[in-house]
Amino acid sequence: MKHTPSGKLRARALDIPFDGKPGLLNAITDVPGVMVGYTTLIFGDGPMTIGNGPVRTGVTAILPRGHDGIGTSCAAGLHSFNGNGEMTGHAWIDESGGTSMPITISNTHAIGPCHRGVIDWVAKHKPETAAQWLLPVAAETWDGYLNDINGSHITAAHAVAAIETATGGAIEEGSVGGGTGMNCYAFKGGSGTASRLVDYGHCNYTIGVFLQANFGSRHELTIAGIPLGQQLQADNPMLEYFLGKAAGAGSCIGVVITDAPLLPNQCKALARRVALGLGRTGTTGSHFSGDIFLALSTANAGALDGTFPDGPPSAQSYAQLDFIPWGRMDDLYAAVVHATEEAVLNALIANSEMIGRDGNRSPALPHDAVREAMIKRKKVMD
Repeated sequence: MKHTPSGKLRARALDIPFDGKPGLLNAITDVPGVMVGYTTLIFGDGPMTIGNGPVRTGVTAILPRGHDGIGTSCAAGLHSFNGNGEMTGHAWIDESGGTSMPITISNTHAIGPCHRGVIDWVAKHKPETAAQWLLPVAAETWDGYLNDINGSHITAAHAVAAIETATGGAIEEGSVGGGTGMNCYAFKGGSGTASRLVDYGHCNYTIGVFLQANFGSRHELTIAGIPLGQQLQADNPMLEYFLGKAAGAGSCIGVVITDAPLLPNQCKALARRVALGLGRTGTTGSHFSGDIFLALSTANAGALDGTFPDGPPSAQSYAQLDFIPWGRMDDLYAAVVHATEEAVLNALIANSEMIGRDGNRSPALPHDAVREAMIKRKKVMD
């Protein structure tokens, strides 16, 4: 797909070449059962008054098994490329190898309300699950350049709304959900997604990637191997705002979901590859960017559920996991890298300029400059 549901351009509309075969929607929702929902908050202009805005923020909810599958575990693995950020639930993922809750992503100071919102939704709709214990995954990136981040504008109800409205199918990108106030390579960034199909002989598996892209310095931006950021140094208000003291600040949260059967450590191996996909777009990994990645497998439904036991163990009290042999993982690794690279560029291209708190401005990546660069690249390659 070259456009989002609202008609915004995606990277392929600018003839950017990518490796790998995308799924039908080229989105994380190509993985069967995956749903994504957004709550987007945009209101107020002018000088910031803490608690009154301006507000440029939101919540993204990712449901790996849809609404009905909340409470059923997925194999999971997490990788912290740079820990200047937060993703809750990581201790339980490391311990049990799985997670069964919706994943929420918002701004740095909204972790608490999002965590609470997941619990509220599960307590209302899945009381039998909530009767045990809930350790949701809530992640963040910093939107304080455009948003009144200290104003407590995100509430548990906003997280609940994102879960309630989550659907499959094509999803919006750019300044939506948790990505509303984010910046990437000092251009307007935010939410981006892509997918890849992996041939496994007798069947195909799908790898979906979703990013909240909020990282990178302008001069680093690389598209299809072209150091385009070095040619687009003008009009960089973020550089002036930070006076060069926090290059690449912001963070990136990456969520990888696949229907391929994997062990938890294999999910962690997929999560590590997100960093390679980001690197293909130019970033070298700033200290000020908290880059944390989570990968899940929706196969083997419930095999890793950590629920209370029922009665004494019997001959049936075992769980089984199918998994792809380690020696056959390379195509999955490549799919994560390629989909991550495209998701970054989708987040940039499906966007427009935004003005936020105190008149701070985030310009959009100029589409004409990208098109021109791709035309020149093609001439050289031909």
